[in-house]
Amino acid sequence: MLCVTTPDVAHRPIKEVLGTVSGSVVQSKHVGRDIMAGFKSIFGGEIRGYTQMLVEAREEALHRAIAEAEHMGANAIVNMRFTTSTIMQGASEILVYGTAVRLS
Repeated sequence: MLCVTTPDVAHRPIKEVLGTVSGSVVQSKHVGRDIMAGFKSIFGGEIRGYTQMLVEAREEALHRAIAEAEHMGANAIVNMRFTTSTIMQGASEILVYGTAVRLS
């Protein structure tokens, strides 16, 4: 599945627009990571546990959007975007969305 943030793909005309697709993951903090984050907030530096947690959540959200696009018969997602929002204290939603298309 080709996924791009642009509205089209160079040298590949869009044959059919199939609709909007999205994938979402709500990720909560982990107590062990919170302890390390507390230390990092005192001493400074990257909180690698949270970085890895968000990387995994983005990958899962992308996988879900791709699965939805494949189900629709798409071979690409254009105008793909990632966004995050706080759902509640300690939990964030990672959302990927875009337009499922069939390229020529």
